[in-house]
Amino acid sequence: MDANGKDELKIPLLEPSDAVVLDIKSVRNVDHGVRTITFKIGGMECASCSTSIESVLQELNGVESAIVSALQGQAVVKYVPELVGVKAIKEAVEDAGFEVTEFSEQDIAVCRLKINGMMCTSCSESVERALSMVEGVKKAVVGLALEEAKVNYDPNVINTDRIVEAVEDAGFGAELIGSGNDGNKVHIKLEGIVSPDDMNMIKSSLESLNGVNHVEIDMEECKVTVGYDPDLTGSRSLIQFIQESCHYQASLYVPERRYETEKNHEIKLYRNQFLWSCLFSVPLLMFSMVLPMIPPYGNWLNYKLQNMLTVGMVLRWILCTPVQFIIGKRFYVGSYHALRRKSANMDVLVALGTNAAYFYSVYTIIKALISDAFEGQDFFETSTMLISFILLGKYLESIAKGKTSDALAKLTDLAPDTACLLTMDNNGNVISETEISSQLIQKNDVLKIFPGSKFPVDGVIIDGHGYVNESMITGEAIPIAKSTGDRVIGGTVNENGCLLIKVTHIGSETALSQIVQIVEAAQLARAPVQKLADQISRFFVPAVVAAAIVTWLAWYIPGALGLYPKSWIPKAMDEFELALQFGISVLVVACPCALGLATPTAVMVATGKGATQGVLIKGGNALEKAHKVNTIVFDKTGTLTVGKPEVVSAVPFSEISMEELCNLAIAVEANSEHPIAKAIVEHAKHRLPDHKSQISNNSIVKDFEEHPGAGVGCKVGDRTVFVGNKKLMRLSNVPVDPEIENYFSDNEKLARTCVIVAVDGKVVGAFAVTDPVKPEAAHVISFLRSMNVNSIMVTGDNWSTATAIAKEVGIEYVFAEIDPLGKADRIKDLQARGKIVAMVGDGINDSPALVAANVGMAIGAGTDVAIEAADIVLIKSNLEDVITAIDLSRKTIARIHLNYVWALGYNILGMPIAAGVLFPFTGIRLPPWLAGALMAASSISVVCSSLLLQTYKKPFTYSK
Repeated sequence: MDANGKDELKIPLLEPSDAVVLDIKSVRNVDHGVRTITFKIGGMECASCSTSIESVLQELNGVESAIVSALQGQAVVKYVPELVGVKAIKEAVEDAGFEVTEFSEQDIAVCRLKINGMMCTSCSESVERALSMVEGVKKAVVGLALEEAKVNYDPNVINTDRIVEAVEDAGFGAELIGSGNDGNKVHIKLEGIVSPDDMNMIKSSLESLNGVNHVEIDMEECKVTVGYDPDLTGSRSLIQFIQESCHYQASLYVPERRYETEKNHEIKLYRNQFLWSCLFSVPLLMFSMVLPMIPPYGNWLNYKLQNMLTVGMVLRWILCTPVQFIIGKRFYVGSYHALRRKSANMDVLVALGTNAAYFYSVYTIIKALISDAFEGQDFFETSTMLISFILLGKYLESIAKGKTSDALAKLTDLAPDTACLLTMDNNGNVISETEISSQLIQKNDVLKIFPGSKFPVDGVIIDGHGYVNESMITGEAIPIAKSTGDRVIGGTVNENGCLLIKVTHIGSETALSQIVQIVEAAQLARAPVQKLADQISRFFVPAVVAAAIVTWLAWYIPGALGLYPKSWIPKAMDEFELALQFGISVLVVACPCALGLATPTAVMVATGKGATQGVLIKGGNALEKAHKVNTIVFDKTGTLTVGKPEVVSAVPFSEISMEELCNLAIAVEANSEHPIAKAIVEHAKHRLPDHKSQISNNSIVKDFEEHPGAGVGCKVGDRTVFVGNKKLMRLSNVPVDPEIENYFSDNEKLARTCVIVAVDGKVVGAFAVTDPVKPEAAHVISFLRSMNVNSIMVTGDNWSTATAIAKEVGIEYVFAEIDPLGKADRIKDLQARGKIVAMVGDGINDSPALVAANVGMAIGAGTDVAIEAADIVLIKSNLEDVITAIDLSRKTIARIHLNYVWALGYNILGMPIAAGVLFPFTGIRLPPWLAGALMAASSISVVCSSLLLQTYKKPFTYSK
């Protein structure tokens, strides 16, 4: 680990990732600045290939940075579109002799919208449909429970204002949450602004700065928002620039958290509407049901004003009207927009039911006014109580839905608000200590972390040692020892010891931000099991309206014809009124909302809970696939084993000296990133403490080449050297003598890996390397077996070592001596035999297998949680999290199925009862106001059912 935080520490831990990923990610800040494009490159064989491609790209005028990964076969290029086009970038790579795939010349920008007014699945589908029909929109995904939309669009065709307008035209409220990369933004409050020209001058000055991507100004509030590249500038530098160059007072401004503010506003709105409705509905209920039975008040309420019109009827009309048309206005607005887009939702059902009750009641008043013999009953209390109960249900539902994202809120709150910044001289001596806001931290800052304090951002320790509690990120309760050179994660706690860290990642690049992004994307993604609710929602409301009409006719026509006894009709009612009550009850008891919330609320809680346990599940699709897994394929090195190989013996097999053997091994293996190569280099250096003095012109390495799954080869001076396994020796036509075979056999029985060193076609020595098995491995394999999950090991190591490791952990089936692509082929073979396969690997050289598997699990991600090939990312290297991932997915899918039982059960049982099926036999009928209460209860019960996932406990915890 480089304590200076260079090289790999500069690479963002997470490229912009979500569940709405297109094959090509070209993310652009919509208005100005630098764009980023990601594409695949074929034909890269080693690190030198990626280096040469980077050099070619960086020579192009307009390319600000280029990062090429040979392992992932991927390039990330930041460029200025005014200076260089994507076509020129593609041609430059192809001219260098490499194949470019998955490349698009079309810019794709991403924006997120907050959607207001969605009630059920049909609403979210309507928003998606409205967005998808807009020219320039490539993909749109709308989350009902999250109340957000993520839109991929072409910024050359459409802008965010038009996207917001499209949502509003569909009858929903929309507000832009963010576009492009919002993680690296700073909000600045300005003082001393006199005119708009001052703001425009500041904007122009900021846009001219290197590293500034875009600038937004708020004239009224005198605020400016600046998006920047953290590798080139920082928030403190921008504020300092405004103060020194523009001569205005500038300070950091921290805006309110949008989600919390809006959620609290929604809860308060429903609460106030419910209380206002109670102000009218409670007196109305007293006037209609309670006071008429009390003699003095009953006589007064029954006093006739004109013909059969009574005081009570007029009072009930007066009290009902504000509830129906003012407090209940939202149902009319929702119905209008739903019908305008030729769909129907819960608002339509409520509006139909309450209007039927209200306007029939108005008819009875008119009839009573003009007739001296009319005797009819009004239903004003039905309309009012129905609206009140629905508002109560929405109020309780909004509270419960707010709790589904509690885990995510806790993650975002982990980072502290302030940090201690050190100013140091050229000799590394501390000049001053300053407490600053965490949002003012810049890359390469040196921070002082006191015992008991949280790390504000990601960094690397440059001085001090102590124990760090990472349980809030990884779920690991035991503090981890950290010392100089170790990475630390923002949001974790320094248990003891004073540490100095150098900042490596800020803003959206920190591990904590990446985790939040993954969880947010997962919560927005639609699980396949959601299709059931989507299909039902298409015909649900029309079917309910038809059922209500049939119910009314089924009671009214037989009643008018005298086909059922008059005794069935309650006093003060006639056949029409009884039939109307049954019809209204059918309309309002049916609830499409509960169906729409069954899946997304469970996914929200599960993904949030998993994140707090160190298990990042990338959406409902991953959850659904993981619960079906019956076979798990484990990689060996770093997965079943500790992943830190150690050389236990080194033997020269010819007249070469041990000193020369070690020098050769160091010269060759120093160019490899493989863990075994690093172990050999470390062992050789330990044997040769004065190694540096041994290097001469004869040790210069040329033509270095990696052979995946076999080893490496190169020229050291004039000699051809191969370092690897027996497979490499066979490929290189290097004979392996019986003496060497015996050495191999003896060590492989002890689960050791042997590495041969060959010079000019002759074996000159070998190293025996061991990688200890993780202590919990055998217990995890045994527990998986009890869950009816079979375990298989796949490795590039030799058969003897692989068999010994498998026997030690209890795995029966082994695939050995297989390269990375061969692992993917083995997984496909298992799938062809009907197995649902999960692959557990480190996410780098196992990427082909992770992609091929039904579920890819990247284990030991640590701070590098941005493993795109994986469906599930396990932050720790602990195998017990594999059990947690599968068990959590099974419990979540079971909870979703239970939610559907609740949601469908209410409708399947409630609608026949509301239609009066039991009335002829038992006299039980469901009044409309009670039907409305049951409808509200169905949504609340589904959300509360999902919230029970918050109590999830790991089924297995290994204790030493």
